[in-house]
Amino acid sequence: MSKLTDVPKRILIGRALRSDRLGETLLPKRVALPVFASDPLSSVAYAPGEVLLVLSIAGLSAYHFSPWIALAVVVLMFTVVASYRQNVREYPSGGGDYEVATTNLGPRAGLTVASALLVDYVLTVAVSISSGIENLGSAVPFVVENKVACAIGVIVLLTLMNLRGVKESGTFFAIPTYVFVTGVCLMIAWGAFRGIVLGDDMRAPTADFEIKPEHPGLAGFALVFLLLRAFSSGCAALTGVEAISNGVPAFRKPKSRNAATTLAMMGLLAVTMFCGIIALAAATDVRMAENPATDLVHNGVPLGAGYVQDPVISQVAEAVFGHGSLLFMVLAAATALVLFLAANTAYNGFPLLGSILAQDRYLPRQLHTRGDRLAFSNGIVLLAGAAGLLVVIYGADSTRLIQLYIVGVFVSFTLSQTGMVRHWNRLLATEKDQAKRRHMVRSRAINTFGAFFTGLVLVVVLVTKFSHGAWVALLGMCIFYATMTAIRRHYDRVAEEIAAPETPDDGTVRPSRVHSVVLISKIHRPTLRALAYARLLRSDTLEALSVNVDPAETRALREEWERRGIEVPLKVLDSPYREVTRPVIEYVKGLRKESPRDVVSVIIPEYVVGHWYEHLLHNQSALRLKGRLLFTPGVMVTSVPYQLESSEAAKRRARRRQDWSAPGSVRRGPKERSRDSSPHT
Repeated sequence: MSKLTDVPKRILIGRALRSDRLGETLLPKRVALPVFASDPLSSVAYAPGEVLLVLSIAGLSAYHFSPWIALAVVVLMFTVVASYRQNVREYPSGGGDYEVATTNLGPRAGLTVASALLVDYVLTVAVSISSGIENLGSAVPFVVENKVACAIGVIVLLTLMNLRGVKESGTFFAIPTYVFVTGVCLMIAWGAFRGIVLGDDMRAPTADFEIKPEHPGLAGFALVFLLLRAFSSGCAALTGVEAISNGVPAFRKPKSRNAATTLAMMGLLAVTMFCGIIALAAATDVRMAENPATDLVHNGVPLGAGYVQDPVISQVAEAVFGHGSLLFMVLAAATALVLFLAANTAYNGFPLLGSILAQDRYLPRQLHTRGDRLAFSNGIVLLAGAAGLLVVIYGADSTRLIQLYIVGVFVSFTLSQTGMVRHWNRLLATEKDQAKRRHMVRSRAINTFGAFFTGLVLVVVLVTKFSHGAWVALLGMCIFYATMTAIRRHYDRVAEEIAAPETPDDGTVRPSRVHSVVLISKIHRPTLRALAYARLLRSDTLEALSVNVDPAETRALREEWERRGIEVPLKVLDSPYREVTRPVIEYVKGLRKESPRDVVSVIIPEYVVGHWYEHLLHNQSALRLKGRLLFTPGVMVTSVPYQLESSEAAKRRARRRQDWSAPGSVRRGPKERSRDSSPHT
């Protein structure tokens, strides 16, 4: 079985890496930027469109509010970036918001942050890939016609890339990210030059359309509510900022400084691109509507169900570069790619956070284990499965998915910044050095403003988006919180139950006798080996046990047993319904019932085979028996292996493969691995 799956696995994810090569996977800033910041950088491809979509409810006249909404988003972006630069310096271990909240606000706050981030990471993958499919669909109609299948295919591809390791995926993803950033900046610069210097009249393909408002003439509280909703949609540009604080351990040294610098670079680029696209959308008269089939009108006639609404960035690029031009095609392709790769922020954040939560016993321990390529493979696969499920449920529709978005990230923003305020208060209570105190007071002021601003935005998001789908994100957070709490209770209960006593005799009831039972079906080499092993145990009683499912075979077994003069008593259990497992279980339970203080040792001979298909032909009864006996108190189960020739052939094949290692050996040192590679008898 291992050979059958090993070759495809190596082709897809590469050769296994040793644990001592973990340092080689650390990232320089130029690679860390696309790895951890691709989400906020790529959000400029859809965040401006979400602002215009909401404003279109009040009609074209509401579009003049878009620059002010963009300004509010910019202020929030700078606030969050400045706040998280404090986080990565004070908490560089990789726990990020979860560690900050747990340390300063308590375990419940930390678990709330973790739940919010896990939901947000899953939504990041679903939203980014769905938006990328829609952007690519503006140039390739087949893609948008088969959105769900294409989105699932992209998730599978990204999962395989990330299973190859953080450094490899980062290097692969860096090129399209930088092409996208360069393309957008070039579009902004060329658009500004054409509009300001040359005086060209640039017009988007939707410039001649009219918008039929769903609620014309909004004023007062209704208008304020609409603007707040547009602002909350524009805040999608901030998702992913927190991923850098979770990924500090993946940076090269000095880790904190490199992470803080990457945060600043990300914030500056995201703000520049977001503002530039909003400005060009206004200059080129882009028109967007939540229901384009009915709300967009051309020459007095609605466009109808056949109209496909292109994203804002595609319309602006067409107006600036020209439809079908080389730069337009390059930017369209780069936008689609970077939106796909924006999910990579979550592919790095989710497994890291999952590993930390697993270490704290809030998630299954398997999530704490690194895979063959030193990535947290189990977390990557879990993220892919959850995101794929969302894509299928919501039909890869980014407009529907984005309503679930950003709730979780602003929960973590607010609690994290509140925790940082308490962090500085605690340090200021003991710090005497005036220079350090001034630095702490300045940092506290930044985090205080950040906590207030993000908390205000959280309230706005909850109020304006709750009925539009935010409740689903809140429900997901509650489910994660309850699940992790239950997992922690289970691990704590098990730890208490199996805790070793202070002295060897404390709480330990020694068995008065040991009854050994060797299960046999016929006399052959594995049976004789198991009997020889059982004799060495020097149990109080020893017997061989067989189940009569075929009278002829049972009679032959008795005759040969007597002919060989085997001194171990043979007991045969009748089984009128030809069962094997039930009679053995009942017999063992009967021995325990007669002498509750005695221990029954059940010894099972098993074959060791070398081909995957041979597992289907051998050991099935033994597996069923072991599965049942493990739940029987006072019963010890021992397997006595017997290696068939095919197992020797498999061992020789494994030795010839230089990349072979036993499962889990890359997680241990070289000496342990060499011992594991020695022949077993």
